[in-house]
Amino acid sequence: RMKLLNPDGSHGEISGNGVRCVAAWAFSKGLLKAAHTVWPPPGPRPVEVARTGPASFLVSTNLGVPGLSPTAIPFAVSGVDRVVDWPLDVDGETVSITCCSMGNPHAALFVPDSEADAAMRRLGPKIENHPLFPNRTNVEFVTPLSRSELKVRFWERGVGPTLASGTGSASALVASVLTGRADREVTVHCPGGDLRESWADDSAPLLQEGPVEIVFEGDWFD
Repeated sequence: RMKLLNPDGSHGEISGNGVRCVAAWAFSKGLLKAAHTVWPPPGPRPVEVARTGPASFLVSTNLGVPGLSPTAIPFAVSGVDRVVDWPLDVDGETVSITCCSMGNPHAALFVPDSEADAAMRRLGPKIENHPLFPNRTNVEFVTPLSRSELKVRFWERGVGPTLASGTGSASALVASVLTGRADREVTVHCPGGDLRESWADDSAPLLQEGPVEIVFEGDWFD
């Protein structure tokens, strides 16, 4: 089991990168076999760990079936089955968002690569705290490079700009598929590294593969 705390003290529910890190660490210590299950609060996430070096690993994760309904996200609107290309008013500026839940809330919008960093810093905190997201939201700024490659910047709920997000990368794929911008198997280029994503159909679990490297260890003293 795992519990995630954000820098602002809030509970993060789940982290795709965190699941991979917990899985790799447990395997590296001989606590669990290569194939096991990590349990964040939203539910079980099966993983499989492969060692790629003395302190490096490749971890495959079943992140579960994306939640697409407004209730699942949650997003405080009614009368729609999905939040796709939703025109969101952000302080008088309308941006188009596509939302899902990966066990935590996500809103993705599509921006040109040259504008992505500035858009993330300007719009990220406003969308995170928008009143239509009762639990706040993570925000992805997505630039499709091809049908099989996405470049993404992340504004993480309770964190701010972050170099990578496992569930955020999953959200980027979901939004790209639902809006017709990408195929169902992609490489997501994050500032901190690449993740492989696949989503067979709308009712299938989203599968993710990415690296983990143990960079230091310490001891906890009471």
